[in-house]
Amino acid sequence: MRIDILTLFPEMFESPLSYSILKRAQQGGIVDIVLTNIRDFAADKYRKVDDKPYGGGPGMVMMPGPIFDCFEHVEKLSAEKGRVILLTPQGQKFNQAKAVELSKEKRLIFISGRYEGFDERIRIGLGAEQISIGDYVLSGGELAAMVAIDAVVRLLPGAVGDEDCPKDDSFSESADGGLEYPQYTRPEVFRGMKVPDILLSGDHGKIAEWRRQQGLERTKKWRPDLLNSGKKEI
Repeated sequence: MRIDILTLFPEMFESPLSYSILKRAQQGGIVDIVLTNIRDFAADKYRKVDDKPYGGGPGMVMMPGPIFDCFEHVEKLSAEKGRVILLTPQGQKFNQAKAVELSKEKRLIFISGRYEGFDERIRIGLGAEQISIGDYVLSGGELAAMVAIDAVVRLLPGAVGDEDCPKDDSFSESADGGLEYPQYTRPEVFRGMKVPDILLSGDHGKIAEWRRQQGLERTKKWRPDLLNSGKKEI
């Protein structure tokens, strides 16, 4: 997979992309992540990329010109057309199902906004879909892009050492779209707290059922909204 990121602050991505799964996935040729600075495509010597909104109002809006020029440059860097995504509070809420969907693409192009948002012609003209990572407002789309990219890349074949790990994650199909079961490791007893006997039994069928029930109970207790979606019952 190729992932292009259009941003005013490419430096913000350098550390997150240089560690753990994202680093190994790039080194292993599983994903190619390319950063491009939108400001490099500004038309004036001041590298201006924003302006006051028509109709008045607070703040500044990202201008279409620099983003269109940046996008058209980036789009030509690969023969694969790519799925274009704007990170914005107006977008569809990002979840595990969307991460799985995006992980099947050959190329993703993320555009991170700043200020009061994008000139609407950017969304229309680029045919972009909008994604939000939650019902709150950030200073820009960079952090949202990092979240989405991390969630997508770890689903790519070979990105995670144990191929079964992502399958059991919270919100995954094997978790019925709910929360993951509780996990334990050594020692067997720690400060008076003991690993549940069922996990020491060696009965994989019973362990699987216990894990399923535990995941459902956790979902009921901590995220009942997932139950109300109609995906599962307790």
